[in-house]
Amino acid sequence: MKIDFNNIDQLAWEKMSGLLPCTVQHALTGEVLMQAYMNADAVKESLSTGKTTFYSRSKERLWTKGESSKNYLQLEGIFSDCDNDALLVHALPDGPTCHLGTRSCFADAPKPLLQELDALIASRKGADASKSYTASLFAKGLKRAAQKVGEEGVEVALAAATEDKDELVNESADLLYHLLVVLQASELSLEDVLEVLAKRRG
Repeated sequence: MKIDFNNIDQLAWEKMSGLLPCTVQHALTGEVLMQAYMNADAVKESLSTGKTTFYSRSKERLWTKGESSKNYLQLEGIFSDCDNDALLVHALPDGPTCHLGTRSCFADAPKPLLQELDALIASRKGADASKSYTASLFAKGLKRAAQKVGEEGVEVALAAATEDKDELVNESADLLYHLLVVLQASELSLEDVLEVLAKRRG
């Protein structure tokens, strides 16, 4: 259930003395950013301000993520689970989420696959071109990487036209990889594309 001002009271606040666990997920990539707790006032404050607000058990008060660091979590939506006793927040971070300066409080957890691949490709910039195919593409320049996207796009179209599903899957993987290389070579990332898709979704 998506939470709004009209259904806050339907949440099972009584199960945990007025607090519900809340997992924050990056609204574009799906990456888990942090975990905290919300009470009804925190939910209302989050919905009112658009900045994700929690209840601090140690400070015994509401606290808005980023109130000191300015690394706010811009609220995209709050959702409850099937039992209405746990919350999922979709948010867009203004900067690092963790107080240690990392993107996520679960910094060692695996990232979503495409995000992990995008980061790996970015890390190959400036690497030894003789030891890394990705680095060799960067070394050859944007035009060569763009040419590979064109070639792989044709291969995807041919595989689809001939109804070769195995080839279609493999060539699609190649196309996605080379597209990420072109984006990185253009100083862009997967997240930039996801932002456009999110705007189109409305």
